[in-house]
Amino acid sequence: MICLSFTASDRAALEAERYSHPHPKVPRKLEAVYLKSLELPHHLICRICRISKPTLGRYLRAFEHGGLDGLKQLGYAGRPNRLHPHAASLEAHFRQHPPATCAQAQAVITAQTGVRRGLTQVRAFLRRLKMKYRQTGFVPGQADTPEKQAEQAEFLKKNSCPNWPKRQRASGWCCS
Repeated sequence: MICLSFTASDRAALEAERYSHPHPKVPRKLEAVYLKSLELPHHLICRICRISKPTLGRYLRAFEHGGLDGLKQLGYAGRPNRLHPHAASLEAHFRQHPPATCAQAQAVITAQTGVRRGLTQVRAFLRRLKMKYRQTGFVPGQADTPEKQAEQAEFLKKNSCPNWPKRQRASGWCCS
């Protein structure tokens, strides 16, 4: 049996912070403990907060051992990323040989690491490597009539750019 005694400052802190915490699970914890501080029975607290009795017990034990800071700890570290240890070698490979498609990058990742990921995860991984997809572009062809050719030549003289012929972009992933 968990027997807690709440001070006026504990109630005030619970009341003040139960709606302002950014993570969605922490306000539920704070609300449950606040209702306990108002001496409501456990079954009613569970019904109001939509939690089970074992969950309420965990919340109360967390408050008993750690106070308000104990309630704010989530204790979830997530799953480790299996591609993370291979990120440096994959990044070096993709910098020298940029893949044209995500499917090609997916095949390279599977072949080099043995880790199979879906296309969405491959896209996210490439973005984490600061690579982005380059969209295809085109340079307009030469005009058919001599008048249009003269107009294009005039435009090029007026808006000269030394790299203009190189502006044609290749499709695929790039490093910039």
